[in-house]
Amino acid sequence: MTTAAAPVSSQSGAAVAPPAAVPMSGRVKKKLTSRFATVTAVVIAVLWTVPTAGLFISSFRPANDIRANGWWNFFTDPAVTLDNYSEVLFSTSAGSGQLAGYFLNSVVITVPTVLFALALAAFAAYAIAWIPFRGASWVFIGIFALQIVPLQMALVPLLRLFSEGVSIGETNIIPAPELIGAQRFATVWFAHVCFSLPIGIFLLHNFISELPGELMEAARMDGASHSRIFRQIVLPLIGPALASFAIFQFLWVWNDLLVALIFAGGNPQVAPLTVRLAELAGTRGEEFQRLTSGAFISIVVPVIIFLALQRYFVRGLLAGGLKG
Repeated sequence: MTTAAAPVSSQSGAAVAPPAAVPMSGRVKKKLTSRFATVTAVVIAVLWTVPTAGLFISSFRPANDIRANGWWNFFTDPAVTLDNYSEVLFSTSAGSGQLAGYFLNSVVITVPTVLFALALAAFAAYAIAWIPFRGASWVFIGIFALQIVPLQMALVPLLRLFSEGVSIGETNIIPAPELIGAQRFATVWFAHVCFSLPIGIFLLHNFISELPGELMEAARMDGASHSRIFRQIVLPLIGPALASFAIFQFLWVWNDLLVALIFAGGNPQVAPLTVRLAELAGTRGEEFQRLTSGAFISIVVPVIIFLALQRYFVRGLLAGGLKG
């Protein structure tokens, strides 16, 4: 049995309605927009930005100044040079950066990996969400469980697959691919796509499964096939989710060192930017000035991608969390 709040009588005897309860979302919004929350956010932003600003300033300082004192001395004794960027990008001397070629390798590795992962994850997520088949729930549970498997556990089996193939006893079922030169990009693509599919399918499935069932049913009644529903209905509606996953995947692959180093083998022909950055400081870290400029060269593309897809990224993160 429910009881209604009794009206409160004022001194004049007129009934006054009780104050309406403030929804939790309103209380949370009020706390997050308070003066204390604003000051806290500004302090966190400053603390987060100061090291990046120091690295950026150091990338334009002469090598001797970097070794002699801290980056904050730039404001009292400013000295600017582009030698650090010129050295890591175009110098051909031994031990120099030569990052231009590695930069292109990172683009060749990252872009196809993101596209392959997006396509396969979207297909699989739609199939599990809207194509009824026996064991669909168990398949989704298995995909969810794969997210907790450490990446390092799969490195050796995958490496053996590419180097030895698949054998049962003494019978070779799948021969090892003989990849040379630029063909080794395929091994890095395959590894990154395999490692990203569990989280990608999980995220996109949660988004696709929230689409109105009436929309799917109306399309089927009009004779639309699953492929047509996916192309013309699902894809336009899951754009924010695809953008969110694309940003996560792009940043992970672009900044990856372990997978690229293992499957590309450090070969300059296919090694990405991160492999070369790990070598720039020298054996004892004596060439720190190279890292300052190399670091900012490596973050140019991720920053552009994030800024271009920022609005879709925020919408994708909020998708499913709000109703109405």
